[in-house]
Amino acid sequence: MPSVVLKPGREKSLHRLHPWIFSGAIKSIEGSPHPGATIEVLSSRGEWLASGAYSPDSQIPIRIWTFDSAEAVSPSFFLMRIHRAIEARARLKIKERCSAFRLIYAESDGIPGLIADQYGEFLVCQFLSAGVEFQKDLIVRAFREILPLKGIFERSDADVRRKEGLPLTTGILSGEPPPELIEIHEDGIRFLVDVYKGHKTGFYLDQRDSRSKAAAWGNGCDVLNVFSYTGGFGIGCLKAGAHRVIHIDSSKTALELIHRHVELNDLNPEKSICLGGDAFQVLRKFRDENHRFDLIILDPPKFIESKSRIEKGARGYKDINMLAIQLLNPYGILFTYSCSGHMESGLFQKIVSDAALDAGREAQVIFRFSQPADHPVALNFPESSYLKGLMLRVF
Repeated sequence: MPSVVLKPGREKSLHRLHPWIFSGAIKSIEGSPHPGATIEVLSSRGEWLASGAYSPDSQIPIRIWTFDSAEAVSPSFFLMRIHRAIEARARLKIKERCSAFRLIYAESDGIPGLIADQYGEFLVCQFLSAGVEFQKDLIVRAFREILPLKGIFERSDADVRRKEGLPLTTGILSGEPPPELIEIHEDGIRFLVDVYKGHKTGFYLDQRDSRSKAAAWGNGCDVLNVFSYTGGFGIGCLKAGAHRVIHIDSSKTALELIHRHVELNDLNPEKSICLGGDAFQVLRKFRDENHRFDLIILDPPKFIESKSRIEKGARGYKDINMLAIQLLNPYGILFTYSCSGHMESGLFQKIVSDAALDAGREAQVIFRFSQPADHPVALNFPESSYLKGLMLRVF
């Protein structure tokens, strides 16, 4: 088996079971491994440390499969990891609450680079690293052996694949093609999911807990749902008895699905208003026209793609939060989020605090959010934590 030799002192992260090796830690590569090949990791003294997948085009050229020298990367390896992830979700009793959830969360579930989301009887996968791309057939075979699925669909069209030297690709991996829209349910609410072209794998599964919390506070409120996508937050508020919900999104297709969700859940269409456009511009217009709301949800896309963009992204988060805070009635509630992994929780709270200061308002943190239990954060891999949110009361 090919091997990689680390520079002196660079094995410390592996002793803490961190699953990434960056290019700067590598002294030499022995043999001629191809992209995705399994490669042994050795210390500068020649000690065996781990085995991982090789990705020559990535800034993270090694992603660790196992720290156990007796464990081979084989069909049984993937069967065991997938079975363990499925059993962990089963213990959450998540199916009692919803029909869509994350089944495999990459490094947190011991399969670096693999995302697998289940939507009813269909599985939608993203193979985001050279290692899982090379092992794709074994992984699909393991899913088919363990799960009673109608079909497995690939959505490997995330830009991160380019950093791995991989092309973007989508298509059927096994079984039947998914329908144009898959119907799912979550907390008694019905949604339609486009797994072919929708964001991520089709739906923001990581906001399940936040949607439930927002709905619990939405009864009787005038609600503004900003960056609404297909209306997950807003539909929940309407179902809970909101007086009115205004959804703002730049995607006409997403807004069209909101209309269908209103009909699907037997809600009053007169209480659901969809506005297309740039969220920043719409919120400024609302501010200038002196509109006010009781509850506002800000769930923006990732403003920070890399460490070099933290300062620019922070300005975007501050601006949108300041506008939202200005639009809230006294004692109004703001649900605000960042899905940028490079945004630390402490920095996010500081940005929102500065936004409230610039808006001339006082605010209290009522609740903090992270990703739900089917998106677990591995203690040895803090990078698996990316979603952070605050529920604020604004005076």
